[in-house]
Amino acid sequence: MLALPALCGPQLLDHSAASLFRLLLLAPLLEEWIMRAGLQEWLMRRRLHAALVLGVPALAFSLLHVASGWQAMVAVLLPGLAFGLVYRRWRDWRLCALVHALCNGFALSFCSFSTY
Repeated sequence: MLALPALCGPQLLDHSAASLFRLLLLAPLLEEWIMRAGLQEWLMRRRLHAALVLGVPALAFSLLHVASGWQAMVAVLLPGLAFGLVYRRWRDWRLCALVHALCNGFALSFCSFSTY
């Protein structure tokens, strides 16, 4: 319960149009294009071990969230791995962006309705 304030930071509590645009469209598209179509695809083409192909982009994805604090970085690590698995299976970064946007939508809903 103590982690909720850190996880539900100002970005997830701001429901302005600009914030919703950023969280539900812009960030998922840009982050997944860079992480999956860029970094993960590059690693996959080098036929590296699956742990590296999935782990390096997930760690890089986590580092993208450093401004939100270490709790947020830890919280996005597993979704980053999941997005990597989606990309590995279907090789479509847009599908990853859709799943990412759905996760952000869930986080927005969770933080909006949680009381702490």
